[in-house]
Amino acid sequence: MPFNIGPGELIIVLIIALIVVGPGKLPDVGSALGKSIREFRKAATDVKETTNLDAPAPAPAPVPAPAPVVETSDTGSASASA
Repeated sequence: MPFNIGPGELIIVLIIALIVVGPGKLPDVGSALGKSIREFRKAATDVKETTNLDAPAPAPAPVPAPAPVVETSDTGSASASA
């Protein structure tokens, strides 16, 4: 558990919260606290991913080399050897 809170201390904190907030609003407070923690974790993860300097930059896509041009010499003359 975070902050080394044992089950006894957790029960005491929940009882104090029940007395301070009241039984009617305790579920609303718990829901709001859960949403806040979720949003904080999401923002922290986004910041960590954005500022990650160890990740290599994506390599650009390789450009295919142009096909070699083959010139054919078509002179149309045939030589006969006799």
